[in-house]
Amino acid sequence: MIREDGETDSERDDYERSDFFVTTSNKQLNFLQHIMTVLAPNGEAAVVLPDNVLFEGGAGETIRRRLLQNFDFHTLLRLPTGILYKQGVKANVLLFYKKPPSEEASTKELWVYDLRTNKRFTLKERPMVKADLGDFTACYRSGRRFGREESERFRRYPLETLLARDKFNLDVFWLKDGMLDDPDLLPPPDEVAAEVVESLEAALERFRGVAASLKGL
Repeated sequence: MIREDGETDSERDDYERSDFFVTTSNKQLNFLQHIMTVLAPNGEAAVVLPDNVLFEGGAGETIRRRLLQNFDFHTLLRLPTGILYKQGVKANVLLFYKKPPSEEASTKELWVYDLRTNKRFTLKERPMVKADLGDFTACYRSGRRFGREESERFRRYPLETLLARDKFNLDVFWLKDGMLDDPDLLPPPDEVAAEVVESLEAALERFRGVAASLKGL
């Protein structure tokens, strides 16, 4: 059922589908699972998802493992805040190909482009325009990505480095955020409040998962 605020109400806390390999109440993780299952062999996807998909434990860890194993997850674009209507949302673009089943992992290396750190955009006063993606486009090298080179905002992470990270956490970053040192560059209060609310909602979602698992003990 669709509420007046546009959100969806459901009597279920999780969703079971025969083509899903994990049952979870996390809508973002389920959306990623949906893309992974319906994508045709050798098909390519570019999916916008929030940060929690990159570090969420439990089902998230299982899904990321499957993503690295069965897909060539070759590029992650860390998007800046201020470009979506919900203030403070931290999102990313995940770009990957679906590969035929193999004992070897399909992902050999993940390239991460940080378009977030030290970047400020707003929907009205400072909207992001095509030119702001110029450096990423040049670094991405569409059709020639095996000739990529690292830069200040573009880093390569081999598969073994990703597998060694705790819970396959793919929320990787390396640039220092200068805005944290300059009060004049801090986000406006409404964006800060929105980030706090988002963090609390994510924590509440995790607690619900823990509570649900405890019921089965």
